[in-house]
Amino acid sequence: MTLEQTIEVPVLGMDCAECTQHVRQAIAAVPGVSAVDVLLATEKAVVRLDPVRADRQAIARAVEGAGYKVPADRQAETRAFGRSVSRLFGVLVIAILALVVAGEWLGVFDWLTARLPWPVGLAAVLIGGFPVFHNVIRAALRRQVIAHTLMTVGVIAAMLVGEWATALVVVVLMRVGDYVERFTASHARSAVRDLMAMAPQQARVERDGQEIDVPADSVQAGEIVIVRPGEQIPVDGVIVSGQATVNQAAITGESMPVETGPGERVFAASLAELGSLRVRTTHAGRDSTFGRVVHLVEQAETSRSDVQRMADRFSAWFLPIVAGVAALTFLLRRDPLAVAAVLVVACSCSIALATPIAMLASVGAAAGRGLLIKGGKHLETLARADVLLIDKTGTLTLGRPQLTDVVPLDGMDPDELLQLAASAERFSEHPLAHAVRAAATAKGIAFLEPADFEALPGLGVRCTLSGSLVSVGSERLVGAPTDEARLASLLEGGKTLLYVERDARLAGVLAAADALRPEVPEALAEVRQLGIRQIELLTGDAERTAAALAASLGIPHRAQLMPADKIAIVRGYQAQGHRVIMIGDGVNDAPALAQEDVGIAMGAAGSDIALQAAHVALLRDDWRLVPEVLRIARRTMSVVRLNIAFTAVYNTVGLTLAALGILPPVLAAAAQSIPDLGILANSSRLLRQR
Repeated sequence: MTLEQTIEVPVLGMDCAECTQHVRQAIAAVPGVSAVDVLLATEKAVVRLDPVRADRQAIARAVEGAGYKVPADRQAETRAFGRSVSRLFGVLVIAILALVVAGEWLGVFDWLTARLPWPVGLAAVLIGGFPVFHNVIRAALRRQVIAHTLMTVGVIAAMLVGEWATALVVVVLMRVGDYVERFTASHARSAVRDLMAMAPQQARVERDGQEIDVPADSVQAGEIVIVRPGEQIPVDGVIVSGQATVNQAAITGESMPVETGPGERVFAASLAELGSLRVRTTHAGRDSTFGRVVHLVEQAETSRSDVQRMADRFSAWFLPIVAGVAALTFLLRRDPLAVAAVLVVACSCSIALATPIAMLASVGAAAGRGLLIKGGKHLETLARADVLLIDKTGTLTLGRPQLTDVVPLDGMDPDELLQLAASAERFSEHPLAHAVRAAATAKGIAFLEPADFEALPGLGVRCTLSGSLVSVGSERLVGAPTDEARLASLLEGGKTLLYVERDARLAGVLAAADALRPEVPEALAEVRQLGIRQIELLTGDAERTAAALAASLGIPHRAQLMPADKIAIVRGYQAQGHRVIMIGDGVNDAPALAQEDVGIAMGAAGSDIALQAAHVALLRDDWRLVPEVLRIARRTMSVVRLNIAFTAVYNTVGLTLAALGILPPVLAAAAQSIPDLGILANSSRLLRQR
């Protein structure tokens, strides 16, 4: 039995959704291919095939048969195109204006037509337009109509009435238009390319007692990688030895470096600014956190929004509509040049580019700032959302308890009470024990050495300290009264109480709470300003704890929920027609995040579950990213709507003027590239979002 394989094939020359559709159809027709995705953003096809019946060469032949190119050296091809664009683009606008003014308004084209033989003009048109005509003929043989098909008919119409100079200028401007479209698509892909360029290429690995340089994606799990000052960390892993200041901006978007040492995790593509490290590899290459982020950004365009699907459908109908307008123009006006102008002015690619160009720019730029958005579909839904559901632990809160109150009884000194509790908890692994020890350490309190230590599951700990029997734990362990007035406010505040008993007498009480993230209140206020009025806390915590936290934020809550309960709540809102966002930590909330219209995972860096389950992953634990991602979504959809409106109005006006004979073929050809430039200028704003 033959196992199918998935390969990636670079494809150059794609400008819009129509191009990707042609490539997809050509590859799908190859025997042995079972599935194909063509990605405009990264200029490649992802193909699933039977390696016995199909191979890379067969795919390349199919792509080239469709009029596109499979480069041997993709980076060299990309650099060459970039250089050619940079050399030509500056003079193209001047050339267009000169040709239009000199040729149409000053009569230069008529002068050329009258003085040069028609065969000379025909040869010039054929030579200048050969790449275009070649693609049109190949598409016609496959029974396909492409954007250049109608423009070619317009050129033929101009030639038939003896306007070969006009036809030649139209051909030149068609070629210029191709450059503009490629430049527009390439510019939108720049954020994605910049992200991919951050991927580490080399790693220094300890093998057989020596340090050797190897490709980063060839490092195996468990191998030790050496990172020197100023070098990029090439793998995900755990620090074995060394200290370093690490800049993780490539992963989290946070420019402030963090101090790292033995036992701490580091991520591929982060930078060791100061210090050196020895890192034990856990993941490398495409399996690293950075590799997975890049892969998900590459795949983001396959998740098309409703607006993009609508634009794609309209593009499929646009060329027949233009052909109909041209036929009607000929029937009513009997003017071949007007027909040629109608066919030339139509901008089908601009309609198809209106949505994906903005989406690519936005998704790529957001990923560079620690916001992973898995496609235009989720951007559109975020922009329309009106309900926000929030998990508590690890999302609204830091996910680790902190000591908040020390309440001594019977005249005991507060520091002495904290010393007793921290010493008794010295060998406990409970999260509350960590909080007590951290508080004592912060105050410089010395620990006593416990004897006869005993951990009592569900109750607390017991030991002997300086000859006294000390117990620290719940009310059930020490039998403390619950009606103490001084403890009531702590309980009402949703805090967890630890009772400290010495020699069978209650010495005092410690209160701990999972602290609220400091930026949450301000972030929620911004979310409300963005139009999301229904905000609700969903948690599995006790009612008293949830109520206290929700009250402090001024939002409703539901407590003691199981994962299935959260899913039911989400479905209830959706049944009422709401667009629902849920924010969780991406681990225990994975089922609910998948059920949401948009699930947002907080602090997803390094978490496979969070990266897979959520539709949007915030790669650092910062609530300020929540209103930011909402603003990005709304701004993106505003740009998309403006792109679509501009192209629709422009095409309508252009077709009307051409049909009425007001817009001659030369001006129509010059005008054909303006919508692409308009889309580029408008969408480029998304690359510079603040």
